[in-house]
Amino acid sequence: LFACTGIENIDEAITLLEQNNWDLVAAINGVIPQENGILQSEYGGETLQGPAYGPPSHPTASSSTPSSSSAFRHVVPSRQIVERQPRMLDFRVEYRDRNVDVVLEDSCTVGEIKHILENELQIPVSKMLLKGWKSGDVDDSTVLKTLHLPKNNSLYVLTPDLPPPSSSNSGALQESLNQNFMLIITHREVQREYNLNFSGSSTIQEVKRNVYDLTSIPVRHQLWEGWPPSATDDSMTLAASGLTYPCHRLTVGRRSLPAQTREQSEEQCTDVHMVSDSDGDDFEDATEFGVDDGEMFGMASSALRKSPMMPENAENEGDALLQFTAEFSSRYGDCHPVYFIGSLEAAFQEAFYGKARDRKLLAIYLHHDESVLTNVFCSQMLCAESIVSYLSQNFITWAWDMTKEANRARFLTMCTRHFGSVVAQTIRTQKMDQFPLFLIIMGKRSSNEVLNVIQGNTTVDELMMRLMAAMEIFSAQQQEDIKDEDEREARENVKREQDEAYRISLEADRAKREAQEREQAEQFRLEQIRKEQEEEREAIRLSLEQSLPPEPKKESTESVSKLRIRTPSGEFFERRFLASSKLQVVFDFVASKGFPWEEFKLLGTFPRRDVTQLDPNKSLLEVKLYPQETLFLEAKE
Repeated sequence: LFACTGIENIDEAITLLEQNNWDLVAAINGVIPQENGILQSEYGGETLQGPAYGPPSHPTASSSTPSSSSAFRHVVPSRQIVERQPRMLDFRVEYRDRNVDVVLEDSCTVGEIKHILENELQIPVSKMLLKGWKSGDVDDSTVLKTLHLPKNNSLYVLTPDLPPPSSSNSGALQESLNQNFMLIITHREVQREYNLNFSGSSTIQEVKRNVYDLTSIPVRHQLWEGWPPSATDDSMTLAASGLTYPCHRLTVGRRSLPAQTREQSEEQCTDVHMVSDSDGDDFEDATEFGVDDGEMFGMASSALRKSPMMPENAENEGDALLQFTAEFSSRYGDCHPVYFIGSLEAAFQEAFYGKARDRKLLAIYLHHDESVLTNVFCSQMLCAESIVSYLSQNFITWAWDMTKEANRARFLTMCTRHFGSVVAQTIRTQKMDQFPLFLIIMGKRSSNEVLNVIQGNTTVDELMMRLMAAMEIFSAQQQEDIKDEDEREARENVKREQDEAYRISLEADRAKREAQEREQAEQFRLEQIRKEQEEEREAIRLSLEQSLPPEPKKESTESVSKLRIRTPSGEFFERRFLASSKLQVVFDFVASKGFPWEEFKLLGTFPRRDVTQLDPNKSLLEVKLYPQETLFLEAKE
């Protein structure tokens, strides 16, 4: 890169390489466009222009004689030519279901792109976030030339402050957007079949991106069979594309490059290696800049690491995750995702099995020390503050180290058990240089669904975009789960209230029944007592009646007293007694008629007196109840 571009700043050169995933040709083309004459072939008959540069420390004049060690010469246009002919940049900007093409000179600013998009998309610049830049922070005043962009660029617009557009589709299309399509996709080269579920609102582009995650075939190289004729645009939703519902079969393969294109690609690759070989003696050693080989290529040599990320054959997953977190912090700093300490099963429980409002997505980070992308992904992606903050708010993050074969086999076993053999086979077929991987998992009622498999060759913006896309899917599902849970809780509350009301009713009925039983028992007891008392009184009455002396006859020669007694009800009964009989005999007679002297008073008329107060042992003659007397009974108070 130094020899081809003349860049003397080692940090700037490394940044350019990282932005282009360590693709040297892409990095060179990002600084100096190919159409301006960087890689012009002498065999193509084109005339080389401008001075040719050797290594930065040994510039030489251009020569018309080709180098004996290379079939291509690297020619940098002169500064005067670049100024006279400004470089044009092409931008393809994606916003929801629209794509806008913008062509600008590299001397323009980012703000000018936004103003063009404002007219095209009818979105205020203040509400617009322009994402997809390969470099770090970019503001409206940033000049495009300073970003060292390639000729063709892809960006996307986010509008978090604007509500989604209202749907004007018909009822049938709206219903299709809410349906789920099962796409049965066959990977032609390996004869493998994938069953993928997508909502009707997903776009064809999202399907192709997901297939890229599964098959490692870039979208631009995917060759499809089975799409309906109406599916003419990748931005079209599945509901509007004419797919067969609920299942549709597709076939995907890798598009074969034309022979000429393959030869050019091979020649370019050969040219890069040949220049590296020929100029190797002149290139200054990178260690003179204080950077070792491992740091230049975004990775630290495993031989230099003091300890592995995770012990091999660890019996306890929690202890293994503790060592992973400690080692990750020592390598990349304290600003990193908070890894869940515990088993994968426990992470599932934490993420998926709580209240619907408390559930989160599960992000599984699969580390690999031997991958060239690991150091860059960890230091620049996972440790980015925006990624760390977003993960902590919306995800439960769990990690595993795939470097050791035993740990890799253990995770594949867990993966098969929890996600199925298809996902496990997809991870098993990932090459080492495709690691690290980031799996986004969403819990469902019956199974766990892998929403996305993100490979290590990504950017912060793309990683954030995929995380946000997964959150959109999860949020929609979560709202449904919350609604179902609220309805279920409402039903359970109604049932509990009904059960409680029924229980209270049963208690009231039981209490009423018990009160009735107690009242009946009391009435029965009182009735028994009354009967016993009546029986006792009747027995006493009969006994008294039997013990009375016989009534004297009319023709008796003895003195006889005739008594007429009036009851409280107005009835009268009469009887003759011997005048010599005791007053007690009269009391016994009255008691034998059912009026015991303990309860009734026997009163005389003239004079009025209470006969029951007299001495019962005196005779009737003595108490002046002779020869006749009228008495009346009165109940005692």
